Amino acid sequence: MINCAWGEVMNIFLLEDDDAIGIGLTYSLTNEGYNVTLAKTAGEGISTISKNDFSLYILDLTLPDGNGYDVCKAIKEKGDLPVIFLTACDDEVNVVMGFDLGADDYITKPFRVKELLLRIKSVLRRYHKDFFDGVLKYKDMTVNTNEAKVYIAGKEVVLTAMEYRLLLILLNHRGNVLSRNRLLENIWDVAGDFVEDNTLTVYIKRLRDKIEEDPANPEYIKTVRGLGYVIENDK
Repeated sequence: MINCAWGEVMNIFLLEDDDAIGIGLTYSLTNEGYNVTLAKTAGEGISTISKNDFSLYILDLTLPDGNGYDVCKAIKEKGDLPVIFLTACDDEVNVVMGFDLGADDYITKPFRVKELLLRIKSVLRRYHKDFFDGVLKYKDMTVNTNEAKVYIAGKEVVLTAMEYRLLLILLNHRGNVLSRNRLLENIWDVAGDFVEDNTLTVYIKRLRDKIEEDPANPEYIKTVRGLGYVIENDK
């Protein structure tokens, strides 16, 4: 989970031409509450970063139309922004070149996702210190992500792992309506299986029963008919 104070969603740019790695990392990062934008080529990457700002940039070094160094240069032209390189080898020349261009860290393939997540948090803390106190607040809700605990008006609410994950995804997309399909794409049950549409309805109901004073008239998780669910962007 993202250990950042509420009010900022961490947007990550991922540049990776390997479909399996790109899809896998997007899934893992989204489940951690990050917004992920995936690009597969240097050209697509440079075009995307020229139009958008991100909290962190993760760049594959070897690309079909160039390399991650070129994209890193384009990022650093925008400002002092955090960059992590993914590289197939830890050759000293590649590492030194990456750091000379302003990269903050690098990780060698193959890598463990948990290790990358720790590296990401470490880099983000250096750039976003004010947003990493581990406590998220929204209305009467407080979420302590260090302890994975949720409180409503100071009273702890015990959630299952899936309910907690679903709540974090909605919170970290606050103000955005998430369709049922999008939620289904980004959550798995504890056994690692896809959640079915009917099961998602059950999870939403159970979550509302626990956090809403009046689940029939929810204050936190609103239904947008025909579109999906949203936690609105007010405090």
